[in-house]
Order: sequence, then structure tokens, then C-alpha cells
Amino acid sequence: MSKDSMMTIDELKAAIEARMKSIGRKVLILSGKGGVGKSIVTANLAVALAKKIGEGRIGILDGDLTGPCIPKILKARGQQLSAGPPGIFPARGPLGIKIVSMDYLLPSDETPVIWRGPMKARAIMDFLSQVVWGRLDYLLVDLPPGTGDEALTIAQSIPRIDGVVIVTIPSELSKLIVAKAVSFCKKLELPILGVIENMSWFTCPSCGARVEIFTGGGGEKLAREMGLKLLGRIPLDPNIAKASDLGEPYVISYPDSPGAQEFLKIAEKIEETLA
Repeated sequence: MSKDSMMTIDELKAAIEARMKSIGRKVLILSGKGGVGKSIVTANLAVALAKKIGEGRIGILDGDLTGPCIPKILKARGQQLSAGPPGIFPARGPLGIKIVSMDYLLPSDETPVIWRGPMKARAIMDFLSQVVWGRLDYLLVDLPPGTGDEALTIAQSIPRIDGVVIVTIPSELSKLIVAKAVSFCKKLELPILGVIENMSWFTCPSCGARVEIFTGGGGEKLAREMGLKLLGRIPLDPNIAKASDLGEPYVISYPDSPGAQEFLKIAEKIEETLA
């Protein structure tokens, strides 16, 4: 058993505090519901921030232990997390984005992570206490759906979280569930930077008409009813799915698209809010 695996909870918290001192801003990406494209939003938001701030200054912690997909979206698979005396060193994605994910520790794509809550919590705390991020302007934490073990562990373990970005889609059902994530943040006194409405509309390739696929305007309603800022609306663009499946970040592959420009605007709003 390694020395790190024998650390007490208090020792882990002290180690996490020390690791986080080199990170400027720590932002959680939360949805409360699966299927809203939260990981795609996280990955492309990281790229947008890197394009604005500079290479090597953005990191992503893939907090979804059982369904990690950040490395795939950012075409950063096939790497391994290296370790040395200081700790674990992240993998690298486009624009020097530093990535830590359970995906790098699984022997195959078919290997499931069958862990109960305490094991998940300990794994997250090990990541937070052992990873050598170096100096970062932003660390984005991609949380799994819901407000369970992983989200609670991260929220209570990272000192001085700067903000939470809530991701939803326009449907009324999504709004109902994601509202629980907003309440989760308020109960834990986490500052909410705002709401991103993903899959907001679709542009017909034949006539160019803008079509609202989902009814309800859930993201806008959620922001208005809960007194939050609407950071932006990402369109339902087939190229987002295409780029993600190919492992080519959408903001890089389609830089002039309305969606990519919206990601850049959202990154700018986050920077302005945290300035």
C-alpha cells in the first residue's frame, strides 16, 4: 500500500489545499441531469478559454468516474498519466489543456468502474491531492449527472470554489431536474456563475430557418425564475456531434460557426464575472 493511500482524511484535505494554491480559478460544470451535453460543453469551454488566455493554462478534471469521456472529446486518448516524486502528471489535450480522467486508468473501453460511494469519494480525493497541475488560470471540473457522491465530494473537497456553471437544455423536463442542481449549489453555498442552455435551436440546412426542437425555453426560464445569469445558448449543430465523435474539438474544427462563437462569448462572460 502506498503512502498516499494510507493518508487520513485530514491529511488528504491538507494535500488538496496545497495542490490548489497554484490554480487561479476553480469552476465546476454541473447539470443534475444526463443527456444535456455537459461534457461536450466542458471540453469546448476549456478550448474557448485556452484560445483566449493561452496554451497550457487550462486544466480539466473529469469527475465522471463511471462514464469518463473528456479524453475522447478532446482527442487526447492513448496517453497515460505519468507519476514521479511530486505526484501524478496530467495528460495533454489540444492547446496544452491538462486532463486527468479515469479513462486513462482503465485497461480497455469495456472495463466498467463498479464502485460504491466511499470508493468513488476516495478516488476523487486521491486525484485532487496527488495531481501536479502546475500553474493554471482555470481548472474546470466536469461533474457526472446528479447531485450524489462525486458532486458532493468535489464540492466539499476543493477549497474556495470560484463558481459553478449549470448546463441544461430547453425542455421543461430538463429544467425541472436541473433546478435541483441549482438548489444543491445554494445549499452548499457555491457561487453560481450562470446557466448555459445547450441544444437551443436547429438551423435547417435546406431553408436556413431557425427551428426550436425542444419546447419550453427551459434554460431561459430556469435562469429567470432562480435569479441567475443566462451565459449563452448553444445551437443543436450536427457538427458538434460529428466533431465530438471524431475527437476533434468543435471550437477548433468549426471556429466560424455560431456555436463556436457562442462558446467564445460564454468564456468571455465567465472571465468578466470572475475578474
